[in-house]
Amino acid sequence: MNIKPLAGLLLALAAPASFAAMPADGWRFDFTGKAAAGHTAVQAGTAYDSTRGFGYEVDNGGNNGANNGADTSTATATAAATFFSADVPEGNVAVTVTLGPGTHTIKSEVRRLMLENVVVPAGQTITRTFVVNTRTPAIAAANGMKAGVVNLKAPRETVQEAWNWDRRLTLEIHGGVDKVEIKPVQLPTIFLLGDSTVSDQPGEPYASWGQMLTRFFKPGVAVANHAQSGETFRDSLARRRIDKIVSQLRPGDVVLLQFGHNDQKQIKAGNGGPFTTYKAELRQHVDMVREAGGLPVVVSSMERRRFDAAGKPESTLADYAAAASQSAQELGVPYIDLNAASKVLYGALGVEGSKPAFALPAPDKLDNTHHSNYGAYLLAKAVVSGIRDAKLPVASQVVDGFAFDPARPDPFDKFAVPASPRYTNERPLGDEANR
Repeated sequence: MNIKPLAGLLLALAAPASFAAMPADGWRFDFTGKAAAGHTAVQAGTAYDSTRGFGYEVDNGGNNGANNGADTSTATATAAATFFSADVPEGNVAVTVTLGPGTHTIKSEVRRLMLENVVVPAGQTITRTFVVNTRTPAIAAANGMKAGVVNLKAPRETVQEAWNWDRRLTLEIHGGVDKVEIKPVQLPTIFLLGDSTVSDQPGEPYASWGQMLTRFFKPGVAVANHAQSGETFRDSLARRRIDKIVSQLRPGDVVLLQFGHNDQKQIKAGNGGPFTTYKAELRQHVDMVREAGGLPVVVSSMERRRFDAAGKPESTLADYAAAASQSAQELGVPYIDLNAASKVLYGALGVEGSKPAFALPAPDKLDNTHHSNYGAYLLAKAVVSGIRDAKLPVASQVVDGFAFDPARPDPFDKFAVPASPRYTNERPLGDEANR
């Protein structure tokens, strides 16, 4: 696997870019074989080139490749997809796609679900718009933050998840597109900060609710997922993840904060606990977000898959859920009780019915902490319900017709989001003692 030295790669990711290849009014691409007026024709096989500023992504031996250099020895067949990238400035971009006949699903960056199974009848076209957040590791001197860089994890973020940090938008396209238009926009943003159950997981069979949340919002709001596997509030401070978010905050932006799974390891190490350091570090995050004009929202961690002899879900994170609830009340910030919702959800699915909601990286090796696409999708719905119940301003941008009851979850046999081509049997970082 040909991987750049870490220092050089971080400099390349963080360095300013001219974006000279991007027209002042945005990109307009035509994939039909001939360019419509005002569009750039994209021919099949046009590989991404930085001097051109757009093109299809190809497997280059590990860095942003089809499987990101991961072990695929237990991979199963997944749906075909193409990856198309275009250089864009850091921030939010509105993406308008024109779709021809067929069924279409589009994901962005590292497997964020944007459009789900859009069916276009024969002889027709449909246009859809969604918003994607892009970023680099560079931290601007803004909102009281010192300039610097996010301390990325190598090789996870510099190789497997590099599409989240480069200076371009990447689309994972299932079903094809006729046209794509991309232009920068300024919109309210929902920032996510949390652990592996929130972060963009790079390959099947793992997924997180943060990757699915984008599916449930209209193009009047963006979702920026800064969560990372294996981390805690303490890691967020040390690696400057919260600093990166704060440097970008504008009034009206929301920051969802969900940690707990990995914080439990601090108890074993004798350097933390739910009602001491966890609450103190949570408060520090809330204060930083507030000072920058954002709205902090505390989210309790969902439970692991664990049932008692009677088939009732057991609590494994009760103290951290209680600490999160107490903190939200004491600090006067909105609270989403994902812990309680997950227990209702798992109970409704049952001992056997809950298994498809969790990742199965190898036969007989069900991961009872990390979720499958199906489980992540359901938990994202629970978060959206929590956003509505908390009456957050961004709730006005929830897609029309949205409804969810964790006691009556969508059946697994009706779930049809296509899998991504990239697969890994490498378990997400953290929470090793609670598989």
